[in-house]
Amino acid sequence: MALTYGKYLKLETLLDLQAPMSEPAEHDEMLFIIVHQTYELWFKQLLHELDKVCRDFDHGDLFGALATFKRARTIMKTLVGQLDILETMTPMNFSSFRDRLETSSGFQSAQFREFEFLLGYKRPDMMKPAAADARGAPLMSKRFEEPSVIDHFYTFLEKQGATIPAAVKQAPVTESTVANEAVQDEIFRLYNERPELSILFELMTDFDEGLQEWRYRHVKVVERTIGVKPGTGGSLGVDFLKKSLFLQVFPDLWAVRHRM
Repeated sequence: MALTYGKYLKLETLLDLQAPMSEPAEHDEMLFIIVHQTYELWFKQLLHELDKVCRDFDHGDLFGALATFKRARTIMKTLVGQLDILETMTPMNFSSFRDRLETSSGFQSAQFREFEFLLGYKRPDMMKPAAADARGAPLMSKRFEEPSVIDHFYTFLEKQGATIPAAVKQAPVTESTVANEAVQDEIFRLYNERPELSILFELMTDFDEGLQEWRYRHVKVVERTIGVKPGTGGSLGVDFLKKSLFLQVFPDLWAVRHRM
């Protein structure tokens, strides 16, 4: 039998995955499910793209990294846009089915923790909420133990003639990325001597800014929807989310800006 659009995309399975828990089904619960399922698909794609960035960096492939970061940046803009849709749901709409979420919470997203770990934001305590995810927990733990995008970026910089301090390269991969002045010196030099690399540096900064924008919008959507109440599943809600606001994934790229 010929391959069809529906079979290729497995639409029969996909479109059966939206199952509201409220009885009778509250109208906005469908929106809530679809938006969050879509987020998980985009997280999967971002992991796919950032894995490619790591390979691009290892191979010294500037143009591959440029194309991939451009796509990742565009995906981040799409994630922000999805919050506009979610904000059409009022606090009363959400309250109508919130109790049906029971112990489930966005804090349990193993893929988002993978995403953070891959970007160098390593927090071992954040593996606990998703520990019960049979599929996601092992993948999340693996990401925690692996080099981050910034570690591969150091390899790329060395291939471009930069000198990366041994202490930076030998830092445990399970620790979060920290800014380093010697790395900033090299990035600033490359900004001036290699204009083609400055395009990559700006794209990486754009991506970083996009993630910060998403964090801010996410906090405001949660605050607008539930106020200062605890999040679902007993999570800490808005107060916890605010702690990661304006976190910089590539701190050295931000730190060099005062020199320009």
